[in-house]
Amino acid sequence: MKKKPTLSFWQIWNLSFGFLGIQIGYSLQSSQTSRILSALGADPHDLPLFWLAAPIAGLIVQPIIGMSSDRTWTRFGRRIPFILGGAIVSTIAMFFMPNSEFVAAIMPPVFFGAFMLLFMDCAFNVSMQPFRSLVGDMVNDEQRNQGYATQSFLTNVGAVIGSFLPFILAWIGIQNIPEAGEKVAPSVIWSFYIGGGALLLTVLWTSFKVKEYPPKEYNEYSNITEEEKKTQSFLDILKSTPTTMLQLGIVQFFSWFALFIMWVYAIGGIAENVWQTTDPISQGYNDAGDWNGVLSGVYAIFAAVFSVFMAKVANKLGRKKVYSSALILGAIGLASMYFFDDKYMLLLSMLGVGIAWAAILAMPYAILSAALPASKMGVYMGIFNATITIPQIVAGLTGGLLLKYVAGGSSISMMLVAGTSMLLAAIAVAFVNDKNDELRAGHIK
Repeated sequence: MKKKPTLSFWQIWNLSFGFLGIQIGYSLQSSQTSRILSALGADPHDLPLFWLAAPIAGLIVQPIIGMSSDRTWTRFGRRIPFILGGAIVSTIAMFFMPNSEFVAAIMPPVFFGAFMLLFMDCAFNVSMQPFRSLVGDMVNDEQRNQGYATQSFLTNVGAVIGSFLPFILAWIGIQNIPEAGEKVAPSVIWSFYIGGGALLLTVLWTSFKVKEYPPKEYNEYSNITEEEKKTQSFLDILKSTPTTMLQLGIVQFFSWFALFIMWVYAIGGIAENVWQTTDPISQGYNDAGDWNGVLSGVYAIFAAVFSVFMAKVANKLGRKKVYSSALILGAIGLASMYFFDDKYMLLLSMLGVGIAWAAILAMPYAILSAALPASKMGVYMGIFNATITIPQIVAGLTGGLLLKYVAGGSSISMMLVAGTSMLLAAIAVAFVNDKNDELRAGHIK
């Protein structure tokens, strides 16, 4: 089997550079969706249903795109056409969503906004799935950790930019409340314009700078036999799921369950613990919401910094040790939020959460891509996305019950639930088979 070439730093950087823009857009969607839909007239009780659109879209779209990209070969590559197509549609949706009120003559703005949300999220998934497969396609075993750590770094830089963009625009003087007779603030509208532009430009950079291996060369590098080239049904592929992927699925379930609980209940918990209020229309509660936005940006910064060192540490100590240790720190960070009643101490909590977040974005994909058949990298990466979406759906459906019967109605107590779930994820890492465990410090040639 021919060995894949060793890529330069900038070649690895270019593989994931478009992910930077996608994450800017995705962070804007995550942080501003409720704000936009509420302004358009959505009932607060219905907002959780809108939030379920993202994991459901990912659950359906990513396996389809993964299988399609595995079977696609064009002069532009096999992953690039999907990445670029998804980016174009995402950008269009980002331009329309904050302007949904201007279609009032055709349909209720909140319905159009919800439709744009679903449209945008599906398009994000069309781009994101092939990006993960692209790294697995292009890097050799020795650079696998570096490839996914670089993607994690760029993802978190994008998250920081997307999280702070509306705040920055308001700070430089762009109006942070709607114009007279309008519903969405100019700072939000311009954030989506800038985010959409960044998304398209960074994806275009990757599309023009990355040259995927042609079919014959890719098959030689990946040792794909004639038997492996034969088309299989989705059910047969599912039946042949590698054991490592199933083991990682357990880790992913508890990791993403914990993250969803944090995203949903952090604002209420911070308001309860730091500002001593549970009234959602109080000044303290809104201050807690602002501070939660800061914390989101901070843990993304910590994640980006850790991503710089993560590959080297994983090469030396092994991926599983880095992965489990990061999740333990994440569990401590989540649980510590229960004990801190000073908003600045919560920055320390975000250190653990950020390290865990960086590992969650990189380590499972580095471990998994080494265990997957190269001819089915895309479809399995798409199926693996279910280990992200299903726990979020489960958390969305059971969170209210946990709040009532486990946390006693206390949002801050839900951080203990999240911490416990993250700890279970760390324990589950011990049972994962890492095919390339031997490729570490003294064994890497």
